[in-house]
Amino acid sequence: MISFVIRLKSRAHFVLDRGLNARGEAFVGTNARRRKQARQRVAIMIAIFSAVYLLIGGRLLQYGLSEPVLSASIGGNGHAIASRPNIMDRNGELLATDLHMVSLYADPRRIVDADEVVEKLALVIPNLDWGDTHRKLRSPSAFQWLRRQLTPRQQAEILALGLPGIGFRPEKRRFYPGGATASHIVGHVNVDNQGLAGMERYLDQQGLADLRAAGLTDDARLAPVRLSIDLRVQNIVRNVVAKAMTDYEAEAAGAVILDVETGEVLAMASVPDYDPNAPSRTLADGSVDKDYEKGWFNRISNATFEMGSTFKSFTLAMGLDAGKITLNSVVDASRPIRMGGFTIRDFRGKNRPLSIPEVFQYSSNIGTAAVADMVGIDGHQQFLTRLGLLSKLATEMPGVATPTQPRTWKKINSVTISFGHGVATTPLQTAVAAAALVNGGYLIPPTFLPRTKDEAQALATRVLKETTSADMRFLYDWNGQRGSGRNAQVDGFHVGGKTGTADKVINGRYAKDINFNAFVAAFPMDKPRYIVLSIIDAPRTGENGGRTAASTAAPMIKAIIQRVAPLLGVQPRFGTPEAEMRLVDY
Repeated sequence: MISFVIRLKSRAHFVLDRGLNARGEAFVGTNARRRKQARQRVAIMIAIFSAVYLLIGGRLLQYGLSEPVLSASIGGNGHAIASRPNIMDRNGELLATDLHMVSLYADPRRIVDADEVVEKLALVIPNLDWGDTHRKLRSPSAFQWLRRQLTPRQQAEILALGLPGIGFRPEKRRFYPGGATASHIVGHVNVDNQGLAGMERYLDQQGLADLRAAGLTDDARLAPVRLSIDLRVQNIVRNVVAKAMTDYEAEAAGAVILDVETGEVLAMASVPDYDPNAPSRTLADGSVDKDYEKGWFNRISNATFEMGSTFKSFTLAMGLDAGKITLNSVVDASRPIRMGGFTIRDFRGKNRPLSIPEVFQYSSNIGTAAVADMVGIDGHQQFLTRLGLLSKLATEMPGVATPTQPRTWKKINSVTISFGHGVATTPLQTAVAAAALVNGGYLIPPTFLPRTKDEAQALATRVLKETTSADMRFLYDWNGQRGSGRNAQVDGFHVGGKTGTADKVINGRYAKDINFNAFVAAFPMDKPRYIVLSIIDAPRTGENGGRTAASTAAPMIKAIIQRVAPLLGVQPRFGTPEAEMRLVDY
C-alpha cells in the first residue's frame, strides 16, 4: 500500500494541500508548464518565418513593379550607348548608321577563379590578351571592360559558360555600308561612338556632343543628316583615283567634283584611304599598323601643295580683270627672264611673242610672269586673297589645312607664284577659286551639305567681272581643244581646263625628277556646271610613258567625266556651240 501511494504521487506531479498555496493560486504541474512554453516557442517561430516571407514577398513585388535596371548603368562611360543620326547622301542612300551591340564587362569582386574565367573566355574571344584580362579580373575595382562590341554569337557562347561576375552592356556601334568609298568625307567614330573625323566630327561640333553629355540622345531617334555628295559619283571618283595611283605607280592621288552654281561638293576622294568600320588595324605582334593609318590623311582638303601651272588660270584672270591685258594682247616670250639669281624658262618654249590664248595653251612661264609684272606685287597678292587662295577655307569639313605664302612678297615671289610656285594651297580651295572663274565671277563657299541656288547666291561674293569670267571660259575651252587639256576631252561634253606640273618639294628643295601633277577642268564649257580637279603625287609613269599632268592628271579627268556626266544629268552635245547656233539660225 505504501509503495502504491508513492508511485501515485510521483505520477501526479503535484501535491494537494487544501488545493491552494499561500497566495491562493493553484499549483501548475510540470507537464502543463512545458506544454505552455512549447506553444510559445512555436508561435514565436511562426511569427519569425512569417515576417521573413513577408519581407521576401515585398521585395519581389517591389522589383516586379520597378523599372528594370540596365547593365548600361553599371560603371564605365555613362554615354556609351548614345545614338547618332543616320548620315545619307543627297539621294537618300545610307552612308552611316548605328547598330545595337553588346560589350563584355566584369565585376572583379564577384570573380571566383580568375584563371578559369580567362581560359573559358579565350575559347570564345579571338586574340584575347590573357595577361591583361587576368590583371583586370584581379582588380579591386567594381567594373572592368573585357571586350567591346561583341557579336551576338559570342554573347550567346559566353552566356552558356555561366561565369559569375561576368555581364553584358548594351552599346551602339557605327556602321558604314560603303566602307572606304566616302571615308574622308563621312569620317569615323571611336569605340564610344564619338566623332573623330570628317562629317562625324562636324556633327559633334554642332552640339551632338553636348546632347550626349546631357544624356538626351541615349535612345532618341535623331533626324537623318543628308550630305551634298552623290554616292554613285563618289564611288566612280574613288575607283578612278585608286586605279590611277596603281597604274601610274604614284604615292597618292585624289579628285573632287564641285557644283559651280551652289558650291556643293558632289564627290571627293583621296587615296590611300581607309575603312571607317575598322579605322585602325593591329598587326600580328599586337602593334598598330601605322601604314594603314596613313590612309586617314585627306590630301584634297587637309593638305597643301604647290599647284603648278593651274595657277596660270588665276594670273591671266587677274590681268584680264585689272584691264592690263585682253584676249588679243601679245606678250614677249622670246627669251628667258633672269631675276634675283634665277632664270625663268618655258618648258618646250616657242621662243617668240605669244598671244594670251597661246600663253595659256603652251603654258608659258615667261608670258604669265609678264602679266603678273603688269599688275604688280600688291595687286597680285590682293587678287589671290580675294579668290580665297591665301586664307583658310571655310567649310564644314574639320581639319582643313591653311595655305602657306611668303612672309614678304618680293618681285621674284610674285613671278614664281604666277605660275604656281611659292604658294601652297589645298586642292579643294583651288577648285573653289576655279569655279569663280567660270560661273560668272562669284566666289561661293564650298559645302558638304545640300544647298539651293538661292542659298548659294546669298553667300556668294563677286570677285571677277562677268566679262572676265566669259574670257576665262574661252581660255579653258581653248586649252581643252588645242592644248594640254586634250587628254581630258570627252566627246559631247566640251571639257576645258588647265594642267599643272610642279616639281615636288622634298626637304625644302625642288626635286627635278619627282612631280606633283594636277588638272582643273570645267564642263560643259558652253555653260559650265561642274568643276573637276584631279591630283596625283609623284607618279613614276603615265600615259605613253609621260610623267606630266597631261599624261596623268588629265586622263583621270577624262575617266571621271565619261562615267559621271550622264549621272549628273549633263546632256551630250556634239559639234561646237557655234555650229549648233548657225544651224538654228538657218
